[in-house]
Amino acid sequence: MARRVLPLAPGAMGRAFRLYGGPENSAPTGLDHAPTTHTKPSRTMSLPQFPSAWMTEEHRTLQDSVARFFNDRWVPQSAAWREAGIMPRSTWNEAGAQGLLCLSTPAEYGGGGGDFGHDAVVIMEASRANLSGYGGGLHSAIVAPYFFRCGTDEQKQRFLPRMATGELVSAIAMTEPGTGSDLQAVRTFARRDGDHFVINGAKTFITNGQNANLIVVICKTERDAGAKGVSLLLVETDDAPGFRRGRKLDKVGLKAQDTSELFFDDVRVPAANVLGGATGRGFFQLMEQLPQERLIIALQGVAAMERALQETLAYVKQRQAFGKPLWDFQNTRFKLAEVQSTVLATRAFVDACMVSHLAGELDAARAALAKSWVSEQEGKVMDECLQLFGGYGYMMEYPIAELYVNARVQRIYGGTNEIMKELASRYM
Repeated sequence: MARRVLPLAPGAMGRAFRLYGGPENSAPTGLDHAPTTHTKPSRTMSLPQFPSAWMTEEHRTLQDSVARFFNDRWVPQSAAWREAGIMPRSTWNEAGAQGLLCLSTPAEYGGGGGDFGHDAVVIMEASRANLSGYGGGLHSAIVAPYFFRCGTDEQKQRFLPRMATGELVSAIAMTEPGTGSDLQAVRTFARRDGDHFVINGAKTFITNGQNANLIVVICKTERDAGAKGVSLLLVETDDAPGFRRGRKLDKVGLKAQDTSELFFDDVRVPAANVLGGATGRGFFQLMEQLPQERLIIALQGVAAMERALQETLAYVKQRQAFGKPLWDFQNTRFKLAEVQSTVLATRAFVDACMVSHLAGELDAARAALAKSWVSEQEGKVMDECLQLFGGYGYMMEYPIAELYVNARVQRIYGGTNEIMKELASRYM
């Protein structure tokens, strides 16, 4: 599917996003001015955030366009996707046509030619819209950078243009049963056989696992070499005998995300599909990219917190109890003032991390603390907000319920918060 894009002003991204206008006469659907329904962000405003120093006018234009697109096109379908446990494969082509994929990938490889801030905007708006099934953040801002930062020229040319259009949907097969956060303990093994590697192993908790047709597999190419024995192999699943997909996992939250088990039984992969062209580099390639992955989790968290606060403000100002709105009770106002202060502080912290990261200065320790602290604040905010909905907060037809269950995994994936604190403490 061809991309439908409109050029931006001079200095804009090389392959710009399409400016989505939405239905005729529709109102903007960004953070502070969306229509009030059970599915779209509430009109009721929280206090304004402090200016985000990393956001340019181009980022803000993108933010409004992406918010319109998500709320007009995808949010109305999100309940059905949650029931199905997967977003249709066609949504990836739609995202590619809209220009929402691989925005920070260099234009010479078919990407947007922007910075990480452009991908961050899409990630935050997907989280704000409660589109828990959309794995575009992993695809565009985790997997794609492995290619354009670590891949060979041939790998960049072969894979990135098709990732940018949605022809290829990517996943990264990292976690295994029994290994958790210990990347050096992976058991999946790739044995050299002439011009190929033969992969055997199993992976679990894999985002985009059902839709993906390009999978970066973390495996051992030397069993007893520790970190130096880890390599990243690129598996194209459309023609990969021995590859099979297991269950779509039944999760507490992220119900529309096709998180899956994957199995590799004598899967033959050309030696040219070793990321970067040489074995033994995988662990170090992973370490280089993990700060951005952890920042993504923080970005998702703060956007979800902002949405939860707005949903709750809208609810308590119209919900009656004992003859008056819940907002008229001092406890309600005090609770939400505390939530507001947490959201303001969290957004300021995340914005500071973004400024540092865009300048190439965000280190692994601070990224780890951002991931752990933001996800912990997210859990507290969701709990406080849901409580004010009473029994309705426990109903999945209300966005706060989905926000609540989705928040729990933020403290687990990307490295558990306990591991994040341990990692950060080593630099103190």
